[in-house]
Amino acid sequence: MIKIGTRGSKLALWQAEFTQAELAKIGVESELVIIKTQGDLVQHLSFDKLEGKGFFTKEIEDALLRGDIDLAVHSMKDLPTSQPEGLVITAVSYRDNPSDLLLIRPEAWADQALLKLKPNAVVGTSANRRKAQLTAFRPDVQLKDIRGNVPTRLEKLRAGDFDAIFLAAAGVSRLGLDTSDLKVLELPAREFVPAPAQGVLAWQTNRHDTATRLLLKKIHHPEISSCTNVERRVLQLMDGGCQLPLGAYCERDAAGNYHAFAACEIDGTLRRARISSSTSFGLAEKLVEGIKAGK
Repeated sequence: MIKIGTRGSKLALWQAEFTQAELAKIGVESELVIIKTQGDLVQHLSFDKLEGKGFFTKEIEDALLRGDIDLAVHSMKDLPTSQPEGLVITAVSYRDNPSDLLLIRPEAWADQALLKLKPNAVVGTSANRRKAQLTAFRPDVQLKDIRGNVPTRLEKLRAGDFDAIFLAAAGVSRLGLDTSDLKVLELPAREFVPAPAQGVLAWQTNRHDTATRLLLKKIHHPEISSCTNVERRVLQLMDGGCQLPLGAYCERDAAGNYHAFAACEIDGTLRRARISSSTSFGLAEKLVEGIKAGK
């Protein structure tokens, strides 16, 4: 029986139950172990005020190192690029829609406006990446921090605390949320660049747990990791975590070519880079060069 460590939010539990179902397909039984993390416990501070780059993952990783669990399931975008000594990302899932959604109250929707927001709209997000890209498109908007899980954020929007909020499309679809009372604008990932590895689950194990690692290789998606490796390498080269105002996205076309996009705020200016290549080798390094050159 494999023990799966997970956070207790609805989305985290969806991810853990999805993992259970994937393991069941290959005849492996598992059970869930729910673990509270710093990110769950500290709700009153924005991301950039929380210390450390793994505040949604550290406690789960500690349990993995102690041997309390065999496998940790993470939203890959929350996972630091450097693994604690003794732990590895053994496999990754399919990729859900990587895009961000802008959920807008009907009274704040402006059909002719950029991003469909009325002038001076109050937009809720705690992610520096989203703040940087939004204000580059719409400098008039008023940014307001928002914390809590996905259903809680939607409640705050419906209560009128905000005119609009950001959510990851993957989270909305995985939870099957009803947003019919709101206007929903999907932001193309090539233009409003998502967090590295957004929409992908990462399965983390102890480096020396060969048995679990071999099982996970059976549900691994190498075609996805070839892209998330590029995105996370950009993050690593920029030396950032959840707080860095960086978006990185890579996709492959039918011919196998890679198309990579990045956006990062440096010294108050949003810089962008886009590169296409027949190989992923050196792609992240070229993207970072492009960002730093201000292209």
